[in-house]
Amino acid sequence: QVQLVESGGGLVQAGGSLRLSCLASTSKPILRLDIMGWYRQAPGKQRELVATIYRNNNTNYADSVKRRFTISRDGARKTVELQMTNLRPEDTAVYFCYVVLTTDEAADLMRDKPVPNTNGFWGKGTLVTVSS
Repeated sequence: QVQLVESGGGLVQAGGSLRLSCLASTSKPILRLDIMGWYRQAPGKQRELVATIYRNNNTNYADSVKRRFTISRDGARKTVELQMTNLRPEDTAVYFCYVVLTTDEAADLMRDKPVPNTNGFWGKGTLVTVSS
């Protein structure tokens, strides 16, 4: 199974900064990290996209965080980070890491050649609270 472990959440004053990190781990070989991203869910609201980064390092941001948040990835370390600056009270939410990756199922299936299997996975979330 794939585990995503987020860290870096906390309490910060408006205008401050936080850096979130997410580490993907699994006992199976990871062939590709296809999409890595962050979503957030504020109390009483639906989960929404914050930012995503693709294998080619193209990025996509929600309009509300453009020019304030920066997403980055390290394929070798299997991490995705979200640098958040100029935080606002409306950024308060639980932030979830989301990763689409491809693992090699060959060992489980006793095959000699790679057997790619692509799935999406969610982290458990880290709370970011921005006080006014």
